[in-house]
Amino acid sequence: MATAADSRLSRGRKHNTSGSTDVAGRAPAAPDKTVHSGDAAASKKKKRRQPGLRIADGNMDMLFFVIIVVMLVYGLIMVFSASYIEGLMSESHDGYAFVRTQGVAAIIGVLLMIFISFFDYHILMNSRVVMIGYFGMLGLMYYTAFFGNDVHGAKRWINIGSTSFQPSEAMKPVLVVVVAFLLIKYLPKDISPTKKFIPLLVVMAPVCAAMVLQRHISGLLIMCALFACVVVVSGMPWKDIFRLGAILAVFALVAAVIFSVSRGGGLSYIFDRIASMSSVEDGEINDDTWQTAQSLIAIGSGGWFGLGFGESRQKYFWLPESQNDFIISIIVEELGYLGGLTVLILFGLLVYRGFRIARKAPDKFGMLITTGLVFQMGFQALLNIGVACNAFPNTGVSLPFFSAGGTALVVQLAQMGVVLGVSRQCEDL
Repeated sequence: MATAADSRLSRGRKHNTSGSTDVAGRAPAAPDKTVHSGDAAASKKKKRRQPGLRIADGNMDMLFFVIIVVMLVYGLIMVFSASYIEGLMSESHDGYAFVRTQGVAAIIGVLLMIFISFFDYHILMNSRVVMIGYFGMLGLMYYTAFFGNDVHGAKRWINIGSTSFQPSEAMKPVLVVVVAFLLIKYLPKDISPTKKFIPLLVVMAPVCAAMVLQRHISGLLIMCALFACVVVVSGMPWKDIFRLGAILAVFALVAAVIFSVSRGGGLSYIFDRIASMSSVEDGEINDDTWQTAQSLIAIGSGGWFGLGFGESRQKYFWLPESQNDFIISIIVEELGYLGGLTVLILFGLLVYRGFRIARKAPDKFGMLITTGLVFQMGFQALLNIGVACNAFPNTGVSLPFFSAGGTALVVQLAQMGVVLGVSRQCEDL
């Protein structure tokens, strides 16, 4: 009996493997599609990293975040000290006006930074997002060059309601993303160097021209440095980099000469700024050298330990823009060389940690944008401190996270939000 049943069951199983019904007349069971929890998590993680999906998993790099917060707090304290007298003597007689505005911008910027960090940075690989950002900012830059507020012969700001906005500040991170996008899109392809250069030149040349039109030397220098940084770390062969640099230099020179003639001395403005550096060293004090001379006095007065918090003498209208472009001078005057050294250490830590995030980025695009955005913070800080020490021409460049300026601070914190977003997808930071 058992043998006969087993024989029938065996025949039924054999028959079932061919795709028909089993011995009980039932359809065959569907294959097991159960996904283990580990596989589901891996699949979910992989899916979230696809371009266009906006949610980034993982934890952001807390050390990088803490460094930014420390710099913000330090900056707010020094903005209060540097701007109190100017605010008190203004029409509003409000010594807290500058720090209040800066504080609101800091809160908005930090919230925006955290919010952006949750977005998958691969959304920036969307060509529509890239082009809208680039042409939008480029249009605002040219509008500013012709219709912006004229401050000391330079047009860099436009009014938006009760506040002012500097489009070139927003163009810096946009340029980093656009160049990285083009390098990822075109560099891996087996095409001639000339065809690789064309998209990069088409993007960069109008930006350089806008900087010359605005008489924005520091902006031009920062844009070129950002472009060079992203191109170099992309892995492009050095011979191609030198060719690209030579072509871009020729374009920039021709554009500068044309705009200099058409705008009545635009290029001579640059040369005058450079010449003013030697005038300061020779003791020639005039309108062009006044700020730098007073900055050097502030730095020299501070010594190692400073005059004490709130005890600056140069902020009593001797040093214009003491809460903005020359805030490092007030920091050194009040807190000494040790206070200035603390600023340098904080920027050093920011750049080091940012580059570590770039090195651990899950792909090349993440590495390029992180490197460019962090490099901008470090390079701009170096340029600002160099101007205060008369190592670079006085061209009006702010100190990130420290200088007063609400819109610029929000933009800078938004940039760091992108870096934190990349860190959420890094491993073993």
